[in-house]
Parts: sequence; structure tokens; C-alpha cells
Amino acid sequence: MGTKCTLSDITLTEQLKLGSHLAYTEIYERYFGILYVHACKRMYNHEDARDLVQETFFNLWTRREHLIPEKGVAPYLYRSVRNGLIDLMSKQSICSKYITSLSELSKCSVSITDYPIREHQLAAIIEKEIDALSPRMREVFILSRKQYLSHKEIAEQLHTSELTVKTQIKQALRILRGKLSLIAYLAVLFRIY
Repeated sequence: MGTKCTLSDITLTEQLKLGSHLAYTEIYERYFGILYVHACKRMYNHEDARDLVQETFFNLWTRREHLIPEKGVAPYLYRSVRNGLIDLMSKQSICSKYITSLSELSKCSVSITDYPIREHQLAAIIEKEIDALSPRMREVFILSRKQYLSHKEIAEQLHTSELTVKTQIKQALRILRGKLSLIAYLAVLFRIY
């Protein structure tokens, strides 16, 4: 869709529901910037805002069969971003409470004799979470983070595109970040590294 598209949201939603990549692209180009600015106004971290909008579009594609074309796609997109913001703020609030309680606990007593044990346990937990990734995602992640290959080198080695590699790494980091966030806070708090 190199030229300006004049299709209505309803028509684009109907085509998207049928699996049209062109309709998806047009909706993405039409709404990404607006949603990104909307998310940035409510978040301090622009990277998190971009991730939230990207995730919204990913969910739009995976849930396209459930769209109601008569309503268009804009209400769905704004509602998804709003719900994502609420979820993120809720998680940040919970993490903040954990950090506060852990810092109070650390003031009471700190034992440095078991640091090597905790470090080993943390490394085992991280490896376990990496092993839980899908096989392809795990392979791409290991090549990137443990063998220090660039996206281009990984793409050439696995005979895939750089965009696929970038997406796989980003998804792996999002999954690991979610599963390991509390553990990472503990590591920083107790200086396990």
C-alpha cells in the first residue's frame, strides 16, 4: 500500500478479519504513531510505550477473527493500549511493594556466607527459564547472548531474516524479564552478581 489508502476502518477491519496482510499494514501505519504518542503521555519510559504498542498490534493480528467490523478497529486498539497501561502500572506497583518489603528485610539481617550458593541458584533458575523457551527462540537467544553473534550473523547461520532474529530475541527477553523480574530485584538487592 504505497499510496495513501482511503479505505474506511470498517472495510479495513473486514479485510483484516479475513487475514489480509495489506489491511493489517495499513491499520498499523494509520494507528501506530497515534497510539505510541498516547502511551508515551502516560508512561515515563518510551521504550516500554513502544513495546506496549507493538504488543497491541501483535494481539490485533492474533485475535483478528474476533473483531466486529461494524465497530472498526480504533476502539479495540485504544482499549488494548489502555488495558496494557493499567496492567503495567499494576505490576510496577506490586514490584515497588516487594522492593520496599525486601529492603526492610535486608536492613534487619544480611548473611554474606551464602552468596555463592544464591549465585549458583540464580544461575540455575535463569538457565531453567532459558531452557523453557521454544526451541527456535532458545537457539536464537543463546547465539545472541552467550555466543555474542550479531543479528545478521545469526540470520545467516539459521537461514532466516534479521527481522525474525530481532523479533525472537525481543520476545525471549520479554518472557525472561517477566519471569525473572522478582529474582533480578533480589539479585540487585542482595548484590548476588
